[in-house]
Amino acid sequence: MILVLLAAGIAINLWSAKTLKFGLDIVGGSHLLLEADMSAINPGDRESALNSLKTVVAKRVDLYGVAEPVIQTAITPDSYRLIVELPGVTDINQAIELIGKTAQLDFRENVATDSATSGQMIFVSTGLTGSDLTKAAVTFNQQQAGSQPTVSLEFTNEGAQKFAAITQRNVGKPLAIFLDDQLVTAPIVNEPILDGRAVISGQFTTDNASQLVIQLNAGALPVPTKIIEQTNISASLGSAAVNASVRAGIVGLGLVMGFMILVYRLNGLLADIALLIYGLLTLAVYRLIPVTLTLPGVAGFILSMGMAVDANILIFERLKEELKAGKPFGVAMHLGFGRAWDAIKDANITTIVVSLILLNPFNFNWLNSSGLVRGFALTLLIGVILSLVTGIVITRNLMRLTYFKKINQ
Repeated sequence: MILVLLAAGIAINLWSAKTLKFGLDIVGGSHLLLEADMSAINPGDRESALNSLKTVVAKRVDLYGVAEPVIQTAITPDSYRLIVELPGVTDINQAIELIGKTAQLDFRENVATDSATSGQMIFVSTGLTGSDLTKAAVTFNQQQAGSQPTVSLEFTNEGAQKFAAITQRNVGKPLAIFLDDQLVTAPIVNEPILDGRAVISGQFTTDNASQLVIQLNAGALPVPTKIIEQTNISASLGSAAVNASVRAGIVGLGLVMGFMILVYRLNGLLADIALLIYGLLTLAVYRLIPVTLTLPGVAGFILSMGMAVDANILIFERLKEELKAGKPFGVAMHLGFGRAWDAIKDANITTIVVSLILLNPFNFNWLNSSGLVRGFALTLLIGVILSLVTGIVITRNLMRLTYFKKINQ
């Protein structure tokens, strides 16, 4: 069994397609705290509106391709907020542009020319908006080298009918496309467009066109929002912090393993082997779930390793007491594990309950909602559960193999 667990841990860590995922505080990125203006929303609909806001923001982030974002709601009696963490997005202005823009698309037709403003054309809304869209995409002219990107639009059935009528009555005239009341382009309609497909061409860069497509596909934000907190975390800061944490963890683990061998001799060595198997299994679980590691998450992992060692110390001390009482080794070992289990079980159940409270899996508003605290709670919870396996099962079987003759005397 021990060999199977060891082989499984090594195999998953070496050949798993999933690599360890790291959070905002390690790889760097942007943190935004948005507050929704619910003044125009019925009190009974405000929580639903906030969830809709979360859905739209999540869709924009997914379309942009941000890996492992954290998007959470936070509700208090007088505020409705959204916490957005974007690992890898280190330009805070880019993050704000991605999350905060409403992207209200509006098609307008020319009705007159204002002679008082040097012939400036006057446009009025046609009633065709971004809500009539089904899809937007970045396109290039494949037959023209170095062509500028354009944004292609596909309309709903109703939108296609509107667009057909608009283009039919505006042949030879400009049809303006406005985004958030800003003129994007005003192409001349050469012929009626009846298939519900259009192209926005303007002075787009690839990035600008991609941003516009993301905003159009995700839709407008359902409620007005304002950014009340914005933080940029550099990857170098996260890298330095995690390197310091890893060094501290390695030094601490080395001292603990040395202490176990020094005090408990062969038993301590067996406990150290069980601890290494525990570490491999834990990292394998992190890859399989997968767990997004943050600095507090690393701290939870290191703490759970200490708790795994603590279980072995309880067992060995109980074993010493039974041997001093004159019990045969086999009986003393059986009683030592059995009586230590009560203390180990109580300590670990308490830690599991605290971890679940910090993790807040059901998103209770009156409990913690911080992603960093939840990262600590998740790694600690996984570690404590696995430590029960390694601290009891693996150590016990290693001792049975090592002291086989002594136990059966």
